[in-house]
Amino acid sequence: MRYKSICRRIAAIVVVALLTVPLGFAQDVAADDLHKQRFEKFATTMSGAKLVGQFTMTGADNKELTAEEYHIHEVKKLDEGDFWMFKARVKYGGRDVTVPMPLEVKWAANTPVITLDEVEIPLLGKFSARVVIDGNKYAGTWSHGEVGGHLFGEIARGQAEPEKSEQKQDK
Repeated sequence: MRYKSICRRIAAIVVVALLTVPLGFAQDVAADDLHKQRFEKFATTMSGAKLVGQFTMTGADNKELTAEEYHIHEVKKLDEGDFWMFKARVKYGGRDVTVPMPLEVKWAANTPVITLDEVEIPLLGKFSARVVIDGNKYAGTWSHGEVGGHLFGEIARGQAEPEKSEQKQDK
């Protein structure tokens, strides 16, 4: 009698194990598909987009908003970790340059957060930032050495301007 009871328990464990393994595999495949779809949507959303908004400078006497624009020519996922290659035209500090930037993108559920931690941007210097992309809006914080603040605005699709090499802007 005891032998039959042990055999039934072993059989039940084997059945549960056999059913669980394919389900776990199916969940992994579904998660991979979800990541792939999320990544494709992010690349499509950001490639060819223009971010148009304002930024502030914390501690500045002048509390007025300053206009900003970023022209994102192309965004694609790199093979390593959470890094993406952004090819963007940036206007900052009297410079107007198009540069490739490997930037980290973290995900808060389905929301991408562009993350910079003392990232050296060629010809512009080191920056730190957290920029949340939410549909057709962006918002976040930034710092450049001792200066920093907030930024926010809208994302216009298919609006990126042509690439520029370094130029000094007239003020």
